[in-house]
Amino acid sequence: MFYLDHRLSIIIGAYGSGKSEIAVNMALSQREALPDQKLLIADLDIVNPFYRSSDCASVLEEAGVRLVTPLYAGSNVDAPVLPPDMYVIFDDESYRGIFDIGGEDMGALVLGSLKKRIENTDAAIYMAVNSLRPFTSDPEQIAIMTNELSAAAGFKIDGYINNTNLLEETTAAMLAEGEEKILEASKITGIPLVANCVMEDVEILEGTLKTGELFRMRRRIFYAY
Repeated sequence: MFYLDHRLSIIIGAYGSGKSEIAVNMALSQREALPDQKLLIADLDIVNPFYRSSDCASVLEEAGVRLVTPLYAGSNVDAPVLPPDMYVIFDDESYRGIFDIGGEDMGALVLGSLKKRIENTDAAIYMAVNSLRPFTSDPEQIAIMTNELSAAAGFKIDGYINNTNLLEETTAAMLAEGEEKILEASKITGIPLVANCVMEDVEILEGTLKTGELFRMRRRIFYAY
């Protein structure tokens, strides 16, 4: 399972790529796979410091996953302050963790500020892609967004996560089309596709997808319109 390969998994991506949904599901899946492991999930969106996955706080707490949110999260205070609790992942090797990085390239700058810490940690950076969202709707756009996020973060991205969806309207065909676009982007960037994400109620027939691990998720975040 790709999310067990490293002690720290970092999720970045464009707006609407589903980073938080992926991060929360990864944390809960890690708990199932590693019942005795100390786990942490940190929301590092300091550009817009509101943890959209806040509805998942009780679920994460019940599962024994430590949740770290930005200072002033959920308030009307806009202050780029990193939560001090997030540093436990660097200081205590008994922890595994997931960082949910928001804010596109501005948010990715957070990683730059943690460069030395991350370089000395067993970490991987994954880019979530929803090819049904603006700015990542074709291979060239995906490649451009990849370069922008990588430049802002100061790190090479280790793998793509295909999260092509239209919420409850998602079909296997949509996911497969997204996979095709990401595989084409991979030829441009050299970055592999490591996983295809899809909700548990979407039927995926054998042979629908070409590559990458299939990561089944459960809806944890409910967006208000």
